[in-house]
Amino acid sequence: MPARTRLGEDIQATLVRDPAARNGLEVLLTSPGIRALFWHRVSHRLWHAGWMLLARMIAAGVRRRTGIEIHPCATIGRRLVIDHGMGVVIGETAEIGDDCVIYHGVTLGGKKPGERDQAPGRRHPKVGSQVTIGAGALLLGDIVVGDKARIGAQSVVTSDVPPGALAMGVPATIREGRA
Repeated sequence: MPARTRLGEDIQATLVRDPAARNGLEVLLTSPGIRALFWHRVSHRLWHAGWMLLARMIAAGVRRRTGIEIHPCATIGRRLVIDHGMGVVIGETAEIGDDCVIYHGVTLGGKKPGERDQAPGRRHPKVGSQVTIGAGALLLGDIVVGDKARIGAQSVVTSDVPPGALAMGVPATIREGRA
């Protein structure tokens, strides 16, 4: 049966991609990723309606409850699965495509932590569709990760990753095609 809502799509995507997920009710009631995505959509709408403080307050509350920090201005596609979730950080100008999987401890952040970037525009990664990002990976700066790319666990990515490539290591090296 097809999902009729964004929440339903998220639950269905989790059931498909997470072998530990047993049923929709369990996912709805216990998944921190589902909870974080639901509230991100609320805060994202508030942010773009000009209610920035309220949006940030909601995001802060979600971070305390789930361990997942998503800036209200970040753009997130459909059917994202945040597996486990603890320590995930998605920055203000980050963009994530459809059907991605992000594991715990992943950061989509600015390239120069601690420095305030005064330049307008995108400062965070743009992640394509059907991308998998392994646990603890750091994607930093205004980079593009192509569709169907994979980022290895604990990798540090500071340059573009072509579609279908595998990026792994510190700093990440790129292997073209599916390895």
